Amino acid sequence: MSQDDDAALLVAFQRGDEAAFRLLYERNARSMIAFCHRFVRDAARAEELAQDVFVKLYRMAGRYRPEARFKTFLYRVATNHCLNEVRRAEFTARASGPVGDDQAPDLDALPSSAADPHDEAVARSLEQAVLALLGSLPEKQRAAFVLCRFEGLSYDEIAETLETSVSAVKSLIHRATVSAAAALAPFGPGGGEEVRS
Repeated sequence: MSQDDDAALLVAFQRGDEAAFRLLYERNARSMIAFCHRFVRDAARAEELAQDVFVKLYRMAGRYRPEARFKTFLYRVATNHCLNEVRRAEFTARASGPVGDDQAPDLDALPSSAADPHDEAVARSLEQAVLALLGSLPEKQRAAFVLCRFEGLSYDEIAETLETSVSAVKSLIHRATVSAAAALAPFGPGGGEEVRS
């Protein structure tokens, strides 16, 4: 199924087809959990936020217009919800600490079961560095960066999602990319990242 199929499912739901919404949820739930996880760095909270996003989508389905891309509509709902979450004082206090080992790995984890232990340790270290980087970025930069680099949205789609201009999106992504390059330089060629056991 394509993105157009997702749009068709939401239109079918608007017309009263509850099964269409269940299918829409099944098709997008995993990626939405991963998206939320990149904002909150907490697996359990990411699942809760993803559920909240689909509840909001359910309630806001009547606002969707078929000429708009479903993905843009979904990520606007999700981005607004995640940004509201990270703005909450409770989350800010909780997230200010280091990313702990008790948190589940990102759903797009790098190591495979065939990787050797050293490679897995380096990959886990890199994943933690990426999560820490995302947590350190200003809200709008984080949203633009995640939508671009992890979700594959175009600048136009990100601008629509964040309700800003394409030039503002380019600036946000550029600044986030500069921060990412600096933060992740030790993992690049010749970076000499060592993982202590």
